[in-house]
Amino acid sequence: MMKRQRQPLMWSLPLALLAMWLMLNDSLALGQWLLGIALVMFVILTSASMRPLRARLRRPWVMVRLAVHVLIDITRSNFEVLGIILGPAERRRHGGFLEIPLDLRDPHGLAMLAAIVTSTPGTVWADLSADGTVLTLHVLELKDREYWLRTIKQRYERPLMEIFE
Repeated sequence: MMKRQRQPLMWSLPLALLAMWLMLNDSLALGQWLLGIALVMFVILTSASMRPLRARLRRPWVMVRLAVHVLIDITRSNFEVLGIILGPAERRRHGGFLEIPLDLRDPHGLAMLAAIVTSTPGTVWADLSADGTVLTLHVLELKDREYWLRTIKQRYERPLMEIFE
């Protein structure tokens, strides 16, 4: 007898969609519950074929550590960008593009890296080479290229490789 693989987050998306439906309609009426459940089922069934590749998550403790690092970096970046915006007008900005060689190949890991980089104020994922080996990043305050290379490679890419590859 084949054992079913445990999927602890399996119900999180349908429940989140249903909760969003109920909040948007501002009603807990039975009809809204039934319509929301029908809508959620429709979305799940019709979108399943669009996602043939499943993510395989490894090392959940690394995910927790990465989430803490990302939250700290986002908070710190918010204050740094605020200082740039509200700081003296004569303060020279050193924005620019940076090319970062990537070892990460998993599409889910790359998507997470894009979300992390874009969520951090002052940085934007600008391009990924056609072969997926070079990330072009725009940084608002690019004074130290080595710092940014180290940050992306060690703080984000390495944990994502541990999680997804």
